[in-house]
Amino acid sequence: MTHPSKRKGNRYEREIVEEAEAKGLEAERAFASDGRSLGESEECDVLIRGREEMITDAVRIQAKRRKNIAQYITPDEEVDIQVVRENYGDSLAIVPLGFFLDLLREATDSTDTNQ
Repeated sequence: MTHPSKRKGNRYEREIVEEAEAKGLEAERAFASDGRSLGESEECDVLIRGREEMITDAVRIQAKRRKNIAQYITPDEEVDIQVVRENYGDSLAIVPLGFFLDLLREATDSTDTNQ
């Protein structure tokens, strides 16, 4: 029987795929949470794309689900995006998944109309 934390991670990956599909995007979960099954790095858990033809423009997602997330990372209700950076590192944007999927859908829709 699979370890409970592995089952929790698999469920979370499926939730991400379902939410992306509900927004009209194509999404695919990596078999056994190993991105190599999708032709990606083993760290990739989910691929999200706008259309089948846009496979090269897929967004690679590594899904992490934790009991608690550091409070300083969680965006307040008054902001849409939280941006964090460690010293000498890249800035990272943290956004609610639904907001991100809306942005991705809008971006792929505008790409479709420009072609």
